[in-house]
Amino acid sequence: MVIKYRLSVLALSLLSSVYAFAGKPEFELTIRQHLFEPSIIVIPANTKIKLWVHNEDATPEEFESYELNREKVILGGQRSVIFIGPLPPGEYPFFGEFNPKSAQGKIIVE
Repeated sequence: MVIKYRLSVLALSLLSSVYAFAGKPEFELTIRQHLFEPSIIVIPANTKIKLWVHNEDATPEEFESYELNREKVILGGQRSVIFIGPLPPGEYPFFGEFNPKSAQGKIIVE
């Protein structure tokens, strides 16, 4: 009986973590010719989201944002996920650490 109980608790905890992960809104961001496309992303307030970043350039780029407290290097030709939020309404700029003059954007939280 104890083994069945432990297995049931384990199964429920696994299902609840899968459910929590599956419900996050997803957004796409592309790095192309050292630019972020789109340069503005609008996301819902008070919601954790998954931001998929695809680097189509041959060189690496670093997604960096002081306001979001995030930095992540995405190698050339690779794709990676960045979890953001939940955030209050506002504007949160980001930039490419390796090309800061051209690779710029912002996330608007509404």
